[in-house]
Amino acid sequence: MAAGKTTVARMLAHRLRWRAEDVDELIEARERLTVADVFARHGETYFRAAEREILRLLLPLRHTVVATGGGTFMDPESQQAINLDGASVWLEVPLETVIARIPSDGRRPLSADRAQMERLFAARQAAYARAHVRIDATAPAQEIAERIIDLLWAGGRP
Repeated sequence: MAAGKTTVARMLAHRLRWRAEDVDELIEARERLTVADVFARHGETYFRAAEREILRLLLPLRHTVVATGGGTFMDPESQQAINLDGASVWLEVPLETVIARIPSDGRRPLSADRAQMERLFAARQAAYARAHVRIDATAPAQEIAERIIDLLWAGGRP
């Protein structure tokens, strides 16, 4: 959450001349609701199911950079599918930076409570550690995109 996934994905896709897709944006378009409204009306379980479905549709696409939601990689099935068929990148940002970046307009329903946010952050870090690549995402987005390219091609991916 608030690590810059969408921005970096778009820059990376532009640099590679690939397509960029954002899971949260696709859910919002399909549901005709914001992520916050999906959570409020249908709950997190419904949202996570929609997230898995969108990801399942995106995985067969080639030359596509996918910005997942912050919780997508927490789902073992989604994590396995991503790591099996693509390259996963953890955009690592300190908790204080994440909190500073989150708007207070209610668009991030899981960030409303600081203690809850700290627990969520810790739990997600454990899952993100299973990503193929770990990047310090406190740098400018363009620099992060270039570092991802360097790391993935050096490692024989994509």
